[in-house]
Amino acid sequence: MNATPTETDRDARRQIGALPYRRMRDGTYTILLITSRESRRWVIPKGWPMKGRKPFEAAAREAYEEAGLLGSIGKRPLGFYLYEKRLKSRDSVLCQVKVYPLEVRKQLKTWPEKDEREDRWFSPAEAADAVAEPGLAAIIRAACKRDAEVLR
Repeated sequence: MNATPTETDRDARRQIGALPYRRMRDGTYTILLITSRESRRWVIPKGWPMKGRKPFEAAAREAYEEAGLLGSIGKRPLGFYLYEKRLKSRDSVLCQVKVYPLEVRKQLKTWPEKDEREDRWFSPAEAADAVAEPGLAAIIRAACKRDAEVLR
């Protein structure tokens, strides 16, 4: 998950993301994934750092804009993963996403990107299987094996 950075990793563009989760009454967790706008693959809410906001605050903002989520965001990242982002120019760029845990309190009825994406709650195992990026799958599996203390 947090391997020693290679030359390529150091050249990666930095992004921030939120791993939205809920703790169920029986003590299990569910994870919310959304579809990307272009490829429609399952992803977490993520984006570029925002001027004037700490990384975890920007991650919480992305979760609101992309999935209508409100909740408590962790200040420490769970880890990071790498992926190739396709740009509008059809080029691609390597991105490193720092992932912050977001304990979801509420999902709003409307939000900025509601009509551009689908969203769905998954069990942790289903969420890890649904995402294309092995590093993100590893973060989901590791986070949900730990207790709630780590997710906060």
